[in-house]
Amino acid sequence: MDERNIKAEVQKHYARIAQGGGCCGGEPCPAECTAEPSTVSYGALAEDVVAGANLGLGCGLPTQYAGIKPGDTVLDLGSGAGIDVFIAAKSVGPQGHVIGVDMTPEMIQRAWTNALQGGYRNVEFRLGDIEALPVNDNSIDVVVSNCVINLAPDKRRVFGEIYRVLKSGGRFSVSDVVTHGDVPAKIRQDVELWAGCVAGALDRDVYLQLIRDAGFQDVRINQIQEYEYPQGADYGFASITVEGQKP
Repeated sequence: MDERNIKAEVQKHYARIAQGGGCCGGEPCPAECTAEPSTVSYGALAEDVVAGANLGLGCGLPTQYAGIKPGDTVLDLGSGAGIDVFIAAKSVGPQGHVIGVDMTPEMIQRAWTNALQGGYRNVEFRLGDIEALPVNDNSIDVVVSNCVINLAPDKRRVFGEIYRVLKSGGRFSVSDVVTHGDVPAKIRQDVELWAGCVAGALDRDVYLQLIRDAGFQDVRINQIQEYEYPQGADYGFASITVEGQKP
């Protein structure tokens, strides 16, 4: 499948959401979209976070396991309307800084609006591709991402970029959709299901090996949620929250 078509479909899908649509942009969702993760309950993590920052697109709580400390510089890949950025901003405090990167201009605009409404002074949002991050080498303490890396055609490049921008001793915590079993080709080749976090999801073992191949150590899964889709099939989907550290 052509990478440009994938990215164009993803941008179109999330632009509709940023402009007020639901998980399928205000259009009827195909049956396969039932594999998309249900809305995550942030609970106390999102207490006092500006309304409108949570669009229900996450599949985990990466900030909960990220070990973010006061003064850290944090990077959120695929920051959307800013929910995980704003949660991290509370943890880093006034001496820290949080950067959100998203490839969809409409999401960047919405996130900046939320930041202004919420009075966040220690955050910024940058338009960019997570396969080629607009971030300096060795400049980040913690990377987080919530149900976004599965949208990237070249996930190996994404983890290479995470490694590049992290400081030595830096760490990441990402939540993402993975698969088990042989997902049918008709799903893998459906560009709309790429945007729905389904077609581009990797086998869990392959996903974890990409992380190790990038050079990360102490790679471990902190949380797993299995999805009951499709029922009775010999393949399926789950979300995992995984962490690792740059030596």
